[in-house]
Amino acid sequence: MTEDSIPKRSHPVDVRYDRGPHWRAQIAFVLIPNDDLIEGDMFRLAPPGVGIHFNRIPGVDECTAETLMAMEKDLAEAASRFVCEDGLDVVCFACTSASALIGEERVMAELSRGAPNARTTSLISGVIRALRTLRAQRIVVATPYLDEINILEEKYLWEQGFDVLDMQGMNIVSGAEMYRVTPEFIQEYARSLDRPEADAIFISCGGLRSLEIIDALEQEVGKPVVASNQAMFWDTIRLAGIDDKIEGYGQLLRLY
Repeated sequence: MTEDSIPKRSHPVDVRYDRGPHWRAQIAFVLIPNDDLIEGDMFRLAPPGVGIHFNRIPGVDECTAETLMAMEKDLAEAASRFVCEDGLDVVCFACTSASALIGEERVMAELSRGAPNARTTSLISGVIRALRTLRAQRIVVATPYLDEINILEEKYLWEQGFDVLDMQGMNIVSGAEMYRVTPEFIQEYARSLDRPEADAIFISCGGLRSLEIIDALEQEVGKPVVASNQAMFWDTIRLAGIDDKIEGYGQLLRLY
């Protein structure tokens, strides 16, 4: 068959277009190397029309103060690798303890270098905004971290104006082990730290499966519960101008 003998089948087509699947917002998350949970949590929470994107920074599985603070140098490069045709609305560093240890201002400066046209935030920024929105000043904090990380994160929370009544960690080093902590244990552990005078419970770490127990724990203790991935998602969609209320994951997403 020669080129001249090939039938011409091109006909005018009236193609229909809409605004695309991510017409409301494009949100990007810079993940730490050992994360195995945040992607699923963010997709679970995302309402229709919101695009969710991920990049990872290099590193090791161990969660120590040293390894967390070393992540700063890779934030700008990771933020620069997001490719969204319509542009990013928000980019977030998705690690509670690392963003607290590095500091919000330094995190957001690095993200802005990589994604200069996006609004920037961090996981600890979302937690702080969530606690303030809930008018929670006196808090107890449950974490999976080593004591050396808890000490630094607790100091950061005090500096932001919170009264940390108690902060206890499970002393887990490996990110892979954090994801294996059962939701039932997380609920029991967080409940054990509660005090009558606490305004809220904060469950710190994007690597804990806290999302599914927030509602049940709030009903048990009769006060707000803030968990890392819940607060991060709430923060990023609100920064993107999305005001949807989402049921099933605590007062923060349901009411604010």
